[in-house]
This record gives sequence, C-alpha cells and structure tokens, in this order.
Amino acid sequence: MACTGLAFPSAELFAALAVVAFVGTINPSTGDLGVLVPLEHAMLAQGVPDNERTRTFARYSLIGALSMATGSLAAALPDFMAPIGVDKVSAFKIMFYAYATLGLLCAALYWLLPHAHMDERPPIAPLGPSRKVVYKLAALFSLDAFAGGFVVQSLLALWLFIRFDMSLMAASVFFFWTSTLSAFSYPVAAWLSKRFGLINTMVFTHIPSSIFLIAAAFSPSLVLALALLLVRAALSQMDVPTRTSYVMAVVTPGERTAAASVTAVPRSLASSLSPAMAGAMLAMPFSGLPLVVCGALKIVYDVALLFSFQHVKPPEEAATRKV
Repeated sequence: MACTGLAFPSAELFAALAVVAFVGTINPSTGDLGVLVPLEHAMLAQGVPDNERTRTFARYSLIGALSMATGSLAAALPDFMAPIGVDKVSAFKIMFYAYATLGLLCAALYWLLPHAHMDERPPIAPLGPSRKVVYKLAALFSLDAFAGGFVVQSLLALWLFIRFDMSLMAASVFFFWTSTLSAFSYPVAAWLSKRFGLINTMVFTHIPSSIFLIAAAFSPSLVLALALLLVRAALSQMDVPTRTSYVMAVVTPGERTAAASVTAVPRSLASSLSPAMAGAMLAMPFSGLPLVVCGALKIVYDVALLFSFQHVKPPEEAATRKV
C-alpha cells in the first residue's frame, strides 16, 4: 500500500502508471483483493464459536465499510482545495500520499495482532473432503464477481457523470451514503440469517437489490437514479458477511484458509474481466446497459446458489433443525 501510494503521484509516464496499477494495491472496486483477506477470514472463523461466526463477520464488514464510507468523502478533496489555490492534480497527489501513510499504519496494526495464539489453531491443510463444495461455491461466486465488475464504484461514478453530469463533490457524498447503508446492513444480515438461514438471507436480499439496479439504468432523472441506487446499496451487500460465514462453516477447520483462498482468487480474476466490457457498453447509445447486465447476471447467480446449496446447512442451522 505504501509503495503504491508513493508510486502513483511520482510516475510521469503512462506506462509506469500502468505497471503500478497492475501490481499495486489500488483497484477500481474499492474493496481489498489482496492476499490478506483469506487469512483474515480463517483467523476470525477459528476464533469464535459457530453461533457467533456470522455476527463476527458482520462486525468485521461493518468497520471496513464505515471506514470506506469515510474515505469516499476524500474524493471531493480537489473541489474543497480549489478555493485555496491548490490545483486538482496536486490535490489528487495529496490523496495518494495519504493512502501511503495509511498503508504504514495498517502494517503497524497487523504487527500488533496476537501472534502468540497462532499455535492454538488446527494445522493448515489443503482442500480435502470439502473440495467439491468449495469448487462449486468458487464457480458461483465467480459469476457473482463477474457480474459485479460491470458496476464497480469507479464505473458507476463514470456512468453518473456521463448520464446525469453529476459533480465530483456530489458523487463523493453519494458514495459515502451508499457505503454507510451497506455497512449498517451487515448486522441486519446477521440477524436475518439467525431466523432464515445463511443461504436464504444471501439470495432473498440480493435479488431485490439487482431489480433496483436494473430500474436505475432506466431512470429519467438523477434524483430517482440515486434513490434506487441507495436502496440497492442497503440490500446488495447483505451477502458479504453471510457468504464468508457460510464458506467457513461448510469446510473443516483445517481447510478454512485454503477454502477462503480458492473462493477468493477466482472472484478476483472474474471481476477483472467485466470492467473492460462495461467500458465499451458505456459508449453505446444506452449507457445503462452495464447496470442491466450486472443485475440480470446476479439474479442468475442467486437462483443457482439457492438451487445448489439450500440443503447444505452450516453446523448452527443443522443443530437448530435437530432441536
């Protein structure tokens, strides 16, 4: 993170910027796609009992999303600094330097994690008895990620700029609220999963969010489009803590790191394919096509997930059914 943040404002040639963008940590989806995520998921799942696992991932996602919402406001920094004589390029450079500083802060926080407890975990093992389930989940999650790549935050912002001539400051405020709504949906998802199950919570909150996304593509006004997208933001991310919890639940403890990696890597690869397609679609007469494609593919994913895994219960749901 620190090297990426320093390299972006320092590079003068576009080729150098392309290399940094390819190997660095900044990505158009704003989420973390690095190697840390599978390790964090395995650590969190091992440290809590089954009946607290989803709530733990909900809190984990809540903190991350609120932090991202705060960071979204920084996108308006160039507009705020213009009155004091700071040009936009210089303001963007300041944001990259701030990103590098946060990378060093992250390194310090990771260093303070309780390393002494690592020996208490079961030995890390490659996929064994859970291989078939994990591969099927990885395929489905890849479809979801491929669909999501059509409306990553940067492309959604570009669509709003093209379609409605939205200002940079308004976009930063809008994405602050979308991240905030997503953040507070995580505890709600944990509560719903206790009553309806992880798979049902994932599917029956995801499908309405996709419908709202498709409707936003046809919106005739900015206000209506933003309203639909805000409702979508309140629903679309409820599958984040529930999905992670489900993967950690249906594999053996020793397989958790491998399962988290096997499901995460294809997601990252799949999500990298669709933004280029979305960019071409934005140039078409109907610029909302990426939103429609994303929503339709996500509905296909939800139906396939429900059909394939509605009978594969995590331990806490299986125990409840027996009682």
